[in-house]
Amino acid sequence: MDRAQPAGDVAAAVREPATPLQFSALGFGSAGIAGMYRDVTHVQALATVDAAWDAGVRYFDTAPFYGYTKGEHRLGAALSDRNRDEFVLSTKAGRMLTPAHAGGAAVLPGGWSNPFPFTVRFDYTRDAILRSFEDSLQRLGMARVDVLLVHDIGSYTHGHEPETAAHYWRQLSDSGFKALDELRSAGVVRAVGLGVNESAAIVDALREFDLDCALLAGRYTLLEQAVLTDLLPVCEARGVGVLIGGAFNSGILARGRGAPAHGPDGAQPAFNYGSAPREIVTRVERLVAVCDRFGIPLSAAALQFPYAHPAVKSIVTGARSPDEMIDNARGFALPIPPAFWGELKALGLIDQWAPVPGACAAAAHVRELAAERS
Repeated sequence: MDRAQPAGDVAAAVREPATPLQFSALGFGSAGIAGMYRDVTHVQALATVDAAWDAGVRYFDTAPFYGYTKGEHRLGAALSDRNRDEFVLSTKAGRMLTPAHAGGAAVLPGGWSNPFPFTVRFDYTRDAILRSFEDSLQRLGMARVDVLLVHDIGSYTHGHEPETAAHYWRQLSDSGFKALDELRSAGVVRAVGLGVNESAAIVDALREFDLDCALLAGRYTLLEQAVLTDLLPVCEARGVGVLIGGAFNSGILARGRGAPAHGPDGAQPAFNYGSAPREIVTRVERLVAVCDRFGIPLSAAALQFPYAHPAVKSIVTGARSPDEMIDNARGFALPIPPAFWGELKALGLIDQWAPVPGACAAAAHVRELAAERS
């Protein structure tokens, strides 16, 4: 797929430079069908995955933590009749889940609606990662997983207690990376990486270990582009494929696809799993104003923007229903004129150096607008 053009075909395969894998341009994340924030029936979950497949999606991501194993069970069931050679599958490790027996520790949902009855503890050691991987194969009902990602390591998850964050990083550094290397070297998985909410964890990991890819939730969106100067250049130089999740920043950029999800206070739209601060709401209102002038849904722009960067290999989008999935696919394929991106840059709404679809024409439009204002 030409990055200078609209996103187009969601099934367009992008070759991961460090591995023989091909990720579809649009991927599917299973947090939504696992009950993130609100419950989804099993039938609806399966239908949503079917809609993703029919739209051309061939990269699917999950994790044991999603719905406390519900995500893996549901995604595995939905893909069970598909040709295993026709899709790429990733899951994660870093948490151990054990049955919550009667009288034992209470299940802490952590944002999951109606999760399965398990308790969760963090463990990034070699033995735990290998055990988690084997457990995932059982839950998925799959003989193999293509990509294994270390889930939620770093200060975003553990930073409330620096000593705890350091403890878990030592687990990963001392033996967890060895597990990833063993699985990759043996050909059990084809690629390994991190699945995190912060760029710093990926940069730190690359100082110690050769990652093939990294799934970054948010952090490179219409609202956040700091990674343009640190993470993305490093990944591009080292051939580390970046998979972008959270393109809607957990809800606030989903306008045009229905009302955005709301944060914990119930008033402000959701932004990075919390309530959006006023300055973010104001910025989104400015983005919406430009979208309205061009007749473009904000959600479509949010999905297409991060994919323009050459380090980005797939946009992993969540959906709770077939309609949401269809809307995502349509938004990702919607033609957006270069002048739209040029106006966002001219207004300072996205970084001047951010690659955009139709980059050359957009740059010309920026110069034209700047000349008009001078």
